[in-house]
Amino acid sequence: MEQRRDAVVLVFDADDTLWENNVLFERVIDDFLDWLDHPTLDRREIRAVLDDIEAANAVVHGYGSKVFLHSLGECLERLRERPATDRERREIDELAAALVAHQVELMPGVADTLDALAGRHDLLLLTKGEREEQQRKLDACGLLHHFDAAHIVPEKNEATYRWLAREHGFDPTRAWMVGNSPRSDILPARAAGMSAVFIPNDNTWVLEHDELDPDDPGVLRLKEFPDLLRHF
Repeated sequence: MEQRRDAVVLVFDADDTLWENNVLFERVIDDFLDWLDHPTLDRREIRAVLDDIEAANAVVHGYGSKVFLHSLGECLERLRERPATDRERREIDELAAALVAHQVELMPGVADTLDALAGRHDLLLLTKGEREEQQRKLDACGLLHHFDAAHIVPEKNEATYRWLAREHGFDPTRAWMVGNSPRSDILPARAAGMSAVFIPNDNTWVLEHDELDPDDPGVLRLKEFPDLLRHF
């Protein structure tokens, strides 16, 4: 990547930064908790079990709706202490059908903001998850023409960001990672020598939460995506 004289490299997360994502999973979880109707555990306790299962499955199987469905089925089996029936698995699939059919819903101001930023900086897109599922979102989002490249990776950690800098030949100290996840976007990018822009999303997946140093000068905190235009 040949950088323009005063340009920086802006690397963008996709899910819950460019478009809504986890809120769809949260809706399915709410429906699942209603459907499960456990006789002794309340919703908070069931959710804790599901969170533990999702955390373990993410390590082994990665991310995406297929892994999520697997986690729901495993949660049912653990709580009911028996294998799920074919009917129960069909009903879980029906609960989550909207995840596959849902159209990409951009965050407010994303398209116009990227259009302006692409005119003066080098933009890359970095998203993690199941390749086919993430590619479907990329193809549907209508934003790819703004980016020099888009990468789908199984995990976003320090090694991923170091690889990205080598792949595109940019200086990490002149690059910013823009995202909503402390765990996947902000902390590993900082560890790789990049700066970061944290744009919180109220619906960020609980497994993406982590503590950020409030005094870190390399992290810019913004409220909304269009606020990027005041800084870049």
